[in-house]
Amino acid sequence: MKRFYILIAFFCFALSAKAQFGVGGGGPNIVGRISGTVIDSATKKPMDYTTVGLYRSGGKSPINGVLTDEKGNFKIDNIKPGAYKLVISFIGYPSKTIDPVTTTASKPDNKLGNVFISPGAKSLATVNVVGQAPLIENKIDKIVYNAEKDLTAAGGNATDVLQKVPLVNVDINGNVSIRGDQNVKVLINGKPSGATSASLSDVLKTIPADQIKSIEVVTSPSAKYDAEGSGGIINIITKQKNVSGFSGSVSGGVGTRQNNGNINLNYNKNRFSLGINAGGNLTWPQTSLTTFDQLINTPQSINAKGDTIKAANLHNHNNTTSRIKRHGAIGSVTAGYEFNAFNSINSTFRLNDGGFNTDGSGNYNRTLNGVPLSYTGITTSHNHFEGFDWSVDYTHKFKKEGHELIFSGQWSHSIVTTDYTNLFTAVNPSQAGDNNGKNNEYTFQADYTLPVNKVLKVEAGGKTIQRRINSNYDVFNTDDAGNNPVRDDINSNLYDYNQNVYAAYTVLTFTLPKSYSILAGGRVENTRIKGDPQNPFLDAGSAGFQDLQAFTSSYTTYIPSLTIQKQFGSQTIKLSYSKRIQRPSLQFLNPFINRSNVQSQTVGNPNLSPETSQTVELNYNTFVKSSVLNFSVYYKKTNNLIEGIASPITEAIGKDTIQGTRTTYSNVGRNNSFGASFFGSINPVKALTIRASINAFTYSPSPQGVFVDNSSATGTYLQYSAFGSASYQFSHNVLAELFGFTNSSRRTIQGTNPAFGIYAFGIKKQFLDKKLAIGFNTVQPFARDKHFDQSIKSPTLVQTSSTAFPFRSFGLTFSYSFGKLSFSNPQQKKGVNNDDLKQGDQGGGQGAAPAGGR
Repeated sequence: MKRFYILIAFFCFALSAKAQFGVGGGGPNIVGRISGTVIDSATKKPMDYTTVGLYRSGGKSPINGVLTDEKGNFKIDNIKPGAYKLVISFIGYPSKTIDPVTTTASKPDNKLGNVFISPGAKSLATVNVVGQAPLIENKIDKIVYNAEKDLTAAGGNATDVLQKVPLVNVDINGNVSIRGDQNVKVLINGKPSGATSASLSDVLKTIPADQIKSIEVVTSPSAKYDAEGSGGIINIITKQKNVSGFSGSVSGGVGTRQNNGNINLNYNKNRFSLGINAGGNLTWPQTSLTTFDQLINTPQSINAKGDTIKAANLHNHNNTTSRIKRHGAIGSVTAGYEFNAFNSINSTFRLNDGGFNTDGSGNYNRTLNGVPLSYTGITTSHNHFEGFDWSVDYTHKFKKEGHELIFSGQWSHSIVTTDYTNLFTAVNPSQAGDNNGKNNEYTFQADYTLPVNKVLKVEAGGKTIQRRINSNYDVFNTDDAGNNPVRDDINSNLYDYNQNVYAAYTVLTFTLPKSYSILAGGRVENTRIKGDPQNPFLDAGSAGFQDLQAFTSSYTTYIPSLTIQKQFGSQTIKLSYSKRIQRPSLQFLNPFINRSNVQSQTVGNPNLSPETSQTVELNYNTFVKSSVLNFSVYYKKTNNLIEGIASPITEAIGKDTIQGTRTTYSNVGRNNSFGASFFGSINPVKALTIRASINAFTYSPSPQGVFVDNSSATGTYLQYSAFGSASYQFSHNVLAELFGFTNSSRRTIQGTNPAFGIYAFGIKKQFLDKKLAIGFNTVQPFARDKHFDQSIKSPTLVQTSSTAFPFRSFGLTFSYSFGKLSFSNPQQKKGVNNDDLKQGDQGGGQGAAPAGGR
């Protein structure tokens, strides 16, 4: 609670910072107001409908204008510091000129009071603000995918959009990876969300695609970014209007697979901005079929207690069905205010709520040492997550353009609950479980930028992240009908986990002659971990008692980065080096054995070291008229590679003898990977755009120690992902698009994870001067199911599974934009840009689900 009061105090400090920082100068982005009251000099009465024209001082062309209200008042907003001329006119009266009317950066508002005039009339035309951006942009440190221009993602969710982003892969379970590496860090508007610490893939499925403006992919982050995420960084930018006026949009989709709705409201007036966004996602129930086959051969052995464990030959063959239904909602309120040219504040409060329910049943066949046994099972689970992220950013600008200091704070809070019931007629125990988790994450940071001269820019900053995680896991044994619950003291546990990260960085940017530029930096991060697992319901020496000890860990990591770029007209060549780390998250460290699925148990490892990776990349980018082509080759070395290793187990707990596998997370060795990627966009004819992306890389692990014997991957394996699309702009505002992608299976040292690919088609018609759009989308129209195969192999274990999951869908989408964002000679308003803020632990999850209102 102390941290809550600290954050409140920080917010109040920011509000009073105008007095603290005083006046700097030269901030060109501040806007103010010129106001007054027009009075008839003869009658002394206010003049309504009087035209007030705004000119540059000494100028001849108007740049803005307003009419007075019924009380003679006028206000002209969005005025940058400078000297202006007012021309006040009314029909039948000579014009009155006031020159100069001055506003300054420290006093952006000029109140003229009563103005006694005899004006004449002249109206000013308005122009609409219209901006166009290419679908894909390549910048010095990132690739930008402008999702708001994506037709077939309408009505879908964030994972639908991510499937189309260059270098990003999404698997069947919704897991996200960059160039095959699942250790990615996902930000929303440059900041992490506390909800992603529990399950990133589930959170992504709650974000409607219509909320997303663009997605940034950073494969070689500079030292300015957090070191977390060995694969790279994905930053999801949501929609927000930044010009004056009131505007909004409503969009959604209804389909055979999922339904979405979203609303955006934006208000910008003078120096105040307000944005409100809310959306939701609801899927229809989807039923999948899984065939599971497991062969275990274990020799006779002696356990730690000296008991003899007999040799076992076990064969499990299961056929199961699973019915899942998802729901989610996310909303945010963002407010910003610029006190003057030098001080501004921005705050965002984001709420999220979601979950999914699963009902399953199965027929199980076990043959143990030649003795067959058949039984059935019924499983249900209810999963729910909720939370909020509250951030405050305070910016102080100095006299020089680009010279600024930013203070930021964020509080992320999330609660995750999982309730399940597993009922079996034999072998496996019938159980009910209740897992309640709470996560609080507090982030404070300062970022300083100084453009020293035209050649050198210096960036430096410091940061701390304080994570507090609590998990309460209660398990109850029941009868075959799920009644008469009795606490299972062996499998119930408590877990408290604290992680503190302290970081500092410096980045130097050199803009050199002959179109060379260099981005060089270094970052130091210290991580301190404390875990306290408890088994409070059993006494030492009891059957199944786990002697769990509190553990601590501390390590410091230096993260260098370097990018060298050369431009040749429309061509760019770039060489970059970066180092990243992947800290093991809560589930990887918890040493308590999770036996909720007796045949497939899991256990964490408090002795895990962070995974570290170093990447060298050579990139070439060129623009040819309206086409863009981008090529990269890269080498990536990963040490302390973290993977889950499945091993056969036979253990006696009470009267039961349990046989199956237990997956332990371990540092299994290292991996050396070479890769190449390409993405491009061409326009063979004006109305047709063709896009393609492909990434291929090797997986060549070097297991170490005991993991050599558990490894079935002994060579070098090629893996790939590819994406292609074509869109055509017909006459009468009709747009059609076809796209498809494929990902090869992913290797581990023990086996393979499923390959994944889909195709989709969409068409959209725009009405009412493109304010209203109605569309149709379909995914996998010629095949109802997709099949996903997985395998694990070791000297004593062979395990395979095949799942058929329904993907065919048809849906209708719509969107409507309203409001007027128009004025004469529009001036772009720049708010606080925090797209590069760096924080959080996204937990190594990933995301998937096909596009459209399904």
